[in-house]
Amino acid sequence: MRILIIGAGAVGGYFAARLAAANRDVTLLVRPTRAAQLRVTGLEVLSPQGNVTVQPKLLLASEIKEPFDLILLSTKAYSLAAAMDDFAPAVGPHTAILPLLNGLRHIDILVKRFGEQAVLGGSTRIVADLDAEGRIHQFGPLHDIIFGERSRTLTPRIQAIDATLRDCGFPTTLSPDILASMWMKWTLLSSLAATTCLLRGSVGQIAATPYGPETTRAIIAESAAIVAANGYPQKPEFLAQHAARMTEPGSALTASMFRDLTKGQPVEADQILGDFLARGAAHNVSTPLLAAAYVQLSVYSNSLEKK
Repeated sequence: MRILIIGAGAVGGYFAARLAAANRDVTLLVRPTRAAQLRVTGLEVLSPQGNVTVQPKLLLASEIKEPFDLILLSTKAYSLAAAMDDFAPAVGPHTAILPLLNGLRHIDILVKRFGEQAVLGGSTRIVADLDAEGRIHQFGPLHDIIFGERSRTLTPRIQAIDATLRDCGFPTTLSPDILASMWMKWTLLSSLAATTCLLRGSVGQIAATPYGPETTRAIIAESAAIVAANGYPQKPEFLAQHAARMTEPGSALTASMFRDLTKGQPVEADQILGDFLARGAAHNVSTPLLAAAYVQLSVYSNSLEKK
């Protein structure tokens, strides 16, 4: 199976390196600057799961000549439009697109551009960052991919994708209900992003303050209420486990959005929180803390646009 991975950032680059190290047929679609860097340094991953350096196949958008079997898409949501223009020539009648973006808005956008059949559902749980030298740092135990047909069917192509991604140095799950898995991740991500961005600290820093754990649990409850109102109620044990992780003393855990915020970079406020809040408002769910986080991030995003 010929795999095209869009971009060599923290997430796409991490899985590209693992797949290439497992001798899968992987090509990275990159910009000229990143291509030049990778040709010199290779694609380097530093991880508690084991370090790896590979020399991946690289491709510029102008060099795409034929379709790929699988496109793995892990760009930031605000880069989706440009990414679709870049990889469109790689999409053929039998190409499957596996997006690992946050939220759900991107599914509608991809379907509108490439058709219902082309787009799978997917999500990933990974904490990773790119340093100034272009190396990918992966932190903690999570580094998995969950995927499936949005129709909840076990098709030959999803079985082939499952076989291709399996045993490549990271856990994979072929989900029988991928939309349920994506809503579960949205519960995690929205609450983590809102908590760390609104309260401006790591999980451990927030937990160490008066009213910190209570505020965190209230944000989790708002997120869970939106997800439940949209038909995907989360199990109490899952929410309890998430709350324990989100109030763990001394934890350095932060959302990627918080890390982008502290670096002065663009953030996915609309995709992770704005669209989430709209789906809650459609069911009259009260979410004052999530709304406060979204307003703060929107003010920040507006200030970036004026620079």
